[in-house]
Amino acid sequence: MPIQSIQGTGLYSPLAGKQVSTRGVVTGTLRKGFFIQDPQGLNHDAGSLGLFIYDPGNKPQLGSLVEVFGEVVDFQINDYARPTTQLLADSTHVLEEMGPKIEPVWLTAENVLVAPKQLAEFLNSLEGMLVGIKAGATFTAPSNPFGDYVVLPADAELKRTQHGGVLIDPQWPERWLPGFRVTNYSKAPEVNVGAKLLEPVIGPLNFRVASFQMAVTGPLRVKPAAVIPTVTTLHGDSDHFTVLTLNGFNLDPKVERPKFVKDPRRDIDDDIGDGRFTALGQAIAIDAGSPAIVALQEIQDDDGAEMTENVNAEGTYACLIDAVLRAGGPRYKWLDIPPEVEADGGQPGGNIRNGYLFDPKLVQVVPGTLQRLGVEAEAFDGSRKPLVVRFQVIKSKSELEVINVHLASKRHQHGLFAPKDPAFDPRGALRVQQAELINEHLAQLRGLGVDYYVTGDFNDFEFSETLLAMTGDHSTNLVNEVPEPVRYDYNHRGISQALMHGIVSNSQLDSGTIEYEILHANALLGVKPGRMGEKGSDHAYVVARFGVVTPPR
Repeated sequence: MPIQSIQGTGLYSPLAGKQVSTRGVVTGTLRKGFFIQDPQGLNHDAGSLGLFIYDPGNKPQLGSLVEVFGEVVDFQINDYARPTTQLLADSTHVLEEMGPKIEPVWLTAENVLVAPKQLAEFLNSLEGMLVGIKAGATFTAPSNPFGDYVVLPADAELKRTQHGGVLIDPQWPERWLPGFRVTNYSKAPEVNVGAKLLEPVIGPLNFRVASFQMAVTGPLRVKPAAVIPTVTTLHGDSDHFTVLTLNGFNLDPKVERPKFVKDPRRDIDDDIGDGRFTALGQAIAIDAGSPAIVALQEIQDDDGAEMTENVNAEGTYACLIDAVLRAGGPRYKWLDIPPEVEADGGQPGGNIRNGYLFDPKLVQVVPGTLQRLGVEAEAFDGSRKPLVVRFQVIKSKSELEVINVHLASKRHQHGLFAPKDPAFDPRGALRVQQAELINEHLAQLRGLGVDYYVTGDFNDFEFSETLLAMTGDHSTNLVNEVPEPVRYDYNHRGISQALMHGIVSNSQLDSGTIEYEILHANALLGVKPGRMGEKGSDHAYVVARFGVVTPPR
């Protein structure tokens, strides 16, 4: 039976559940099977000519012509995911050691930088088929431990970052860019944003983790891009103090014990052995110049993802403070309010929370000001609570209330290619409600004449309803004061965007004493595929500087 009859023209196969026999040329392999393509098919508009064969114990030679017998299935990882048609192989027979040559369909700006519906139809028609990206493409995401890459075709014209990446487009925030995974890590290079592809990459178009991605074997020929570590230009002095915002990326000092975690494959890590504490200590002491205050997100308890009753993070803070000292920074103090066991979301067992480090030689905590917002609010049920504290500059006695946030995650957002409500974010409205609650607190502070700084991980964009609900006509998001080509701190599948923000009152901004800076190197640097923990965080680092204002007597 032709592959095109198995794939059909829709998302679901017309032959799902049927036993069929088909043949094709092997175009690529994965851990759990291989791809074949019909060498006689000419037009994929009537349905894809490629098919994934689920057969973990069999890896036919690339280019061989095979015949496969098995059951057709439409695999869905969950109810909202796009299905992928597969053949569960009962038997595979090699008909020719070297079958007809398959020519790839080239992914170009003309056929991928199109409207979402048109893009989905195009890529659906190529599922499992051999596709390619031509030389000259720019890497717009850094390499990761899993051998994933994202590139922008050489003929594309999109709004770019200063460093060669692609900036998020408010009119089109969920754009897809071609990507591929190199399954053999020994053939997968470490790549920084801005590197160039020196020769074409070819592989079957796979669908995994809610997106299309080519499966290639490598090696890659790449023109590297150098990334110069970014050190802040904003430093504290007698007239200024600085605040660093730093996402700890589920930071904890424990190598979790397999029997105590929910998912041993995902929930065991070694943040000390992988050097993440060292990297974050250097970020604080060197990159950010030892700020007076560090607003931390994604701090876990002392036993990490282990499913215990422990919520204390004293050991996590102690390891981070020691790392700062080793990097030449000051001895910070820490503070937080731990969550109830498993009450605030995040990685199971981690009891994630926001927290602070502060330099006791520069600032002190105003007694009675440490609190968590939204503890009883439905909008923050199962979500990280904003941690609020008012700091006083020791020398001048000026005060600043810092509201450290980590709003509801985007993790449950539907993929761009989901069959129902593509790109829908079920927690988008929830983040707006959280922002409105925070905004009520800001109104109280303005009424009292208290300066404030809302910072952290907002999980939303500067043009989103979430951020607009927190700024209105009374506050300013400092991200909008940063030049557009450097206005990002996070990279999601090749799209550079800002998820960390800094909100101050308009009167504070009008004083001319506030500056804001994003340190990008962490968002540009790749890691060697197969290795974990080479970067301290998946976010860039953000520094704000505030002028010291002596309060009136």
